[in-house]
Amino acid sequence: MLTTPDRCAADRRVTGRGVTIAFIDSGFYPHPDLAGRVIVQIDAESEQFTPARRYDEPSGDSWHGQMTSVIAAGNGADYPGIACGAKLVLIKVSNRRHQIKEKDILRGLTWLLDNHRRYGIRVANISVGGDFESFDPAHPLHRAIAQLVAEGVVVCVAAGNSARPHLVPPSSAPDAITVGGYNDHNTRDQSRWEIYHSNWGRSYDGTAKPELLTPALWIASPVLAGTAMARRAPWLARMIDADEAEVRAILRVGYADLGLTRREALYPNTLTFTWLRTHLHKDKLIDATHQHVDGTSVAVAILSSIVAQLLEIRPELTPRDVKAILMQSADYHEHWPRDRQGAGVVNPARALAYLVD
Repeated sequence: MLTTPDRCAADRRVTGRGVTIAFIDSGFYPHPDLAGRVIVQIDAESEQFTPARRYDEPSGDSWHGQMTSVIAAGNGADYPGIACGAKLVLIKVSNRRHQIKEKDILRGLTWLLDNHRRYGIRVANISVGGDFESFDPAHPLHRAIAQLVAEGVVVCVAAGNSARPHLVPPSSAPDAITVGGYNDHNTRDQSRWEIYHSNWGRSYDGTAKPELLTPALWIASPVLAGTAMARRAPWLARMIDADEAEVRAILRVGYADLGLTRREALYPNTLTFTWLRTHLHKDKLIDATHQHVDGTSVAVAILSSIVAQLLEIRPELTPRDVKAILMQSADYHEHWPRDRQGAGVVNPARALAYLVD
């Protein structure tokens, strides 16, 4: 599986060092690839903002935020993020019912507005979406993002994944950079690339969304620790290239972690092998600790990491400058619908070249 820097042809020497990215997401987990660079974790599930409780206990809310933060800024040897030198602020916005509504996102943005200077936050990554379409300039999420951008924070938002001309706040905020995706089929051969099923549309002021595309499929992400998937992943990963005899041997040792009975392991039948194939496909495993993921939540995390590269080189850039540079340096694909790709595919190397020319 290609690493994100390789599939984007990003300069690995520029890692977002000195830049802090805030992630607004469902929840988080302290993955080792982020060790030492997370400044603070905030629980914004109520108006009483507190350092995140049970941050180190994986839950159903943890996976999505772990995915976005590690894809953008993880420093793992196998699958590093483009901004693997950046610092992070993690803002959990899922509520007690494990939902994310517009009012929950607004609480996270409110905390960010009150604290971005304190923590030196320059980039906000929002991989969650609101409830309904809105063309109201006074919508609270539109206003909050406009204020953040006015105060120097580059706000990057996922477009959504339903292949419809349907944008909900915060992706409809004209001041944000809204990010769609494309399918590179895990290759640098652009003749094989296809546009992803991102949402698109226009903001209340006529701004076309998304502005930019980044990869949205085949992206390596860590399996969440402490889950059933994490227990079965090492065994399933060993089966990917195994023959039947090797699979049977693996079953005899790892059946408990796989959730099988001893009898099913000793005497596997057609149903057992079907179960194994189903989970290999469902879990999207790359190896014992990584799976491949997709969506505009992934695409926006990649864009945020590229923004961090620009700000490492030129910290004085404004959000307007950053958006203009990324759009001017993007690769437009003539055979893809214009209203679904904006300026085109982000080209991080060319964007950085704009800063030194």
